[in-house]
Amino acid sequence: MFITFEGVEGSGKSTQAKLLAEFISQLGHKVTLTREPGWGQLGELIRKVILDNRDLELDAFAELCLFCADRAQHVRDFIRPKLEAGEIVICDRYYDSTVVYQGHGRKLDKRLVNKIAQASTLDLLPDITFLLNLPVKTGLTRLQSREEITKMDEEPLEFHEMIRQGYMLLAKREPDRIKKINADRDILEIHSEIRSVVSELISSN
Repeated sequence: MFITFEGVEGSGKSTQAKLLAEFISQLGHKVTLTREPGWGQLGELIRKVILDNRDLELDAFAELCLFCADRAQHVRDFIRPKLEAGEIVICDRYYDSTVVYQGHGRKLDKRLVNKIAQASTLDLLPDITFLLNLPVKTGLTRLQSREEITKMDEEPLEFHEMIRQGYMLLAKREPDRIKKINADRDILEIHSEIRSVVSELISSN
């Protein structure tokens, strides 16, 4: 089973992905938690270039290509082998992020972005995606307590609002795969809802 988490900055994706991995492990299943960008040598380099290097102003298309290069390598060398070995894989961000951040946020041609983002998955799509739905201003306020702030976090409010709108459109388009979760609640309350959905999926497989 392949599970992904999506949402605006500060929505709690990483926290909920970690809690879910711990829960699945307690059930006795092998589970791997990973993220994008940032897995492996290539991923770490790309993460630094895209998110950390403030001296480099990336062209929007170059940014798109880097995210997708990271994903293709990630799928081939890590995610797919884990799934084939019978593990459950949880990924903090996946191709939906590229669709909304580069298509809606950077305003690149949406058809082109969708095509490249889909291709970068090497035909590996999530079984379920949890979209942590949170007002943008709430998420950005949460970021103030973080030690690590990325270049993406520092984008203007309008950019983040377009990201949220993009996610809402995706959820409307793919309601069977994308499960919207109200993230403006207590952490454990959110986890309980996610845990319930995943428990049902596991029992049905």
